[in-house]
Amino acid sequence: MIEYVVAQSPDDRVLKKASETLKDGGLVCYPTDTNWIIVCDPFNKKGLEKLYRVKNEGPLKHYSLICDTISHAGEVAYIHDSAFKMIRKKVPGHYTFIFEAKKKITRAVQANKSDKEVGVRFCPDSITQNLIEIHGDVLLSTNITADLLGLELGETFYSYQIEETFRGPLDMIIDPGEYEFVGESTIVDLSVEGEVEVIREGAGPWP
Repeated sequence: MIEYVVAQSPDDRVLKKASETLKDGGLVCYPTDTNWIIVCDPFNKKGLEKLYRVKNEGPLKHYSLICDTISHAGEVAYIHDSAFKMIRKKVPGHYTFIFEAKKKITRAVQANKSDKEVGVRFCPDSITQNLIEIHGDVLLSTNITADLLGLELGETFYSYQIEETFRGPLDMIIDPGEYEFVGESTIVDLSVEGEVEVIREGAGPWP
């Protein structure tokens, strides 16, 4: 279940296996720049249902889309010209940008009519960048926090503990061995053209 890779140069064979797992409706877990995440293919109903069961939360609540490029993100979210100018030099980076979601993604995740916004991340780590390139589409993610593993919030945990806790729903864990989290991402709401709201200050400097 745990596949070990080199952080800066993850094995394509492992990432291809991860992509196949996602396309089959499986869940994959790995560490990004800010935390451990679980991802699924948002266009696979089986994978979505498994991800929702893990967090016991509905569509688009506490989930983020993981993208590799702004143009790719533009396929699932409305990115206004003013927002594009602000983020183009900050991606990939330690940010979560909130945009209005397009019907392509709201229909796929069966979101409620009131769920019109979605967080979008452009994680700079090699696993994310290479996995999305191989997979060919965006991913839907949720964070793993220590309390989900029965630990104190903020306590450090490792892949073997994730495996023990999520042995049922998780299909694959990618462990780069050595990794360092930079802290929480900076959350910026850019869902309305011409308006900017910093929801949370984090590792990514803004503006």
